[in-house]
Amino acid sequence: MRDDVSIRETLGPAEYPRLVSIWRSAVDATHDFLDDDHKADIERRLAAEYLPHLRVIVAERDGCPFGFAATASGKLEMLFVDAERRGEGIGTALLGYVIKAHDVTVVDVNEQNPQATGFYFRCGFEVVGRSEVDDEGRPYPLLRMVLAR
Repeated sequence: MRDDVSIRETLGPAEYPRLVSIWRSAVDATHDFLDDDHKADIERRLAAEYLPHLRVIVAERDGCPFGFAATASGKLEMLFVDAERRGEGIGTALLGYVIKAHDVTVVDVNEQNPQATGFYFRCGFEVVGRSEVDDEGRPYPLLRMVLAR
């Protein structure tokens, strides 16, 4: 990760539109298994229903966010990096930050997203469970992963 990248707490709802844009970029690049209607529903709910209830950390450069992680009670709920910034170590930096600062030890990962699964394996997580559906009951299997200590 470059030295001019900083990680900080979110500025709140005023920043959510940019975070939704980052989410969309990342999902378009990695979640080709998502049904368009499901993707639109999640995007619609992200700023209003999901982000306000999570602790959100942002990666930025020169005041411009390009990645974020969101946590709750030791679980990583979201980690997304703008598609144009993938491979720069930003996801690893965000994950390292929330592991230390938020005591993150658990993440649920879409089984159909091998890039994410591989990322978490490389970062020291292991699969401990599986669900046939996501948290909303949609047909996207989840792998429960925990940080091996």
